Amino acid sequence: MVFKANPIKFGTDGWRGVIAADFTFERVAMVAPLCAKVLREYNPDGNLVIVGYDRRFLAEEFAKVVAESLQEAGFDVLLSLSYAPTPAFSWAAKEKQALGALVLTASHNPPKYLGLKVKGSFGGSVGEEVTRKIENLLHQSPQMESASRGSINTFDPWDSYCQQLRQQVNIPLITEAIDSGKIKIAADVMHGAAAGGLSRLLGRDILELNSNRDPLFGGGAPEPLPRYIPELFNTMSQLAQSHPHSLRVGFVFDGDSDRIAVVDGEGKFCSTQVLIPILIEHLAMRKKGSGEVVKTVSGSDLIPKVAQLFNLPVTETAIGYKYIAERMLNHKVLLGGEESGGVGYGHHIPERDALLSALYLLEAMVESGKDIGQLYDNLRQQVNFYSEYDRIDLPLESLEEKNRLQTRLTNNPLTEIAGKKVINLQTLDGYKYRLEDNSWLLFRFSGTEPLLRIYSEGGNKEVVEKNLHWAKQWATGQ
Repeated sequence: MVFKANPIKFGTDGWRGVIAADFTFERVAMVAPLCAKVLREYNPDGNLVIVGYDRRFLAEEFAKVVAESLQEAGFDVLLSLSYAPTPAFSWAAKEKQALGALVLTASHNPPKYLGLKVKGSFGGSVGEEVTRKIENLLHQSPQMESASRGSINTFDPWDSYCQQLRQQVNIPLITEAIDSGKIKIAADVMHGAAAGGLSRLLGRDILELNSNRDPLFGGGAPEPLPRYIPELFNTMSQLAQSHPHSLRVGFVFDGDSDRIAVVDGEGKFCSTQVLIPILIEHLAMRKKGSGEVVKTVSGSDLIPKVAQLFNLPVTETAIGYKYIAERMLNHKVLLGGEESGGVGYGHHIPERDALLSALYLLEAMVESGKDIGQLYDNLRQQVNFYSEYDRIDLPLESLEEKNRLQTRLTNNPLTEIAGKKVINLQTLDGYKYRLEDNSWLLFRFSGTEPLLRIYSEGGNKEVVEKNLHWAKQWATGQ
């Protein structure tokens, strides 16, 4: 049997592949200098590239190969001394005025994957124009030679990053609440790069789950979803019994710490559909921030309603944080977020940052004296909007099946879903149907694999479940 590796293709945030099959030392050594070459087109006087990594299998070895291949091609390299959150390397690229950063991570993907994220000098993910140029170079001439070798130096990515984050919030207020027992904090770092992060930032020992390095991620994936965090649910239940009068919060950070979720004091899972409205209120009301709120098409309808409370304009983008980052680079943005866990801030860098989000949420809780669930319910009451949200990822039989369904939705738009009339169809990214009961259903196909993502928001769980069940039946023909 002859194995054929998948083509090197950049998705919504970098190139990812199966280790030893698609993602090999040879291919990574070939791609890295091409990434730097394209980054230099936007900064002809620069020559420095940041190289970082998370805690995945062989991540530091791949990072060393990246550094050496860049050095051979004549670039100067700052190679991380340790794992760190991806946003720490994005911050380093901006702070050190580098061409950008190349980060070895596959974020929230299963254990067999590793990837290469490309960050620009501005401190965020590069756009499609950049990744297209990299892919074009791969097809033209994959070899890069230089008359002179560059240099490799090492650095600690945590120090400056933590200093930058501490400046954004009232750390003494939070630590006083911790010391007095007013708030109890747990964090599931999912064996990933956020390990030790909150403790470093707060100067306190934070109860941390799954902080050991485990490239198999306990048999799951480092994605902030309920099915992967049974220990955190159990821990929050214990905290409720042992500290019933304290504020309680359990954070979840994905593998490279750019995505966040929360388990609140009552043991409820809170995705960023819940957290983004709370963050908008905190930044606009308590911190007197201003600017646009940027959401993706899969974001909750509560987000624009809360933004309206504070007279903040709202912009909607396609799904993928790079679209939010592009908006941040050209407009004054207060906050940009996506339903899958990524939230970033225009006054920081145009990048998702889970640890900064956690600090803002802690600050909101301590200043308000309210639990995450209470903050959320108060906002829903203020705007008189109540909803539930869910999503399913439906594997399809083949790419041909994916293309067939996509053609059906394009050529024959649905007029009725789950017995309800369609009142609007939006095709900014996928096919988003608004229904007569004010619920919505979004079909969105993966660009690289036979997978259909189906999202829905409605007035209650029953509505959402009916919408998703109907959509699944429609897609599978059952």
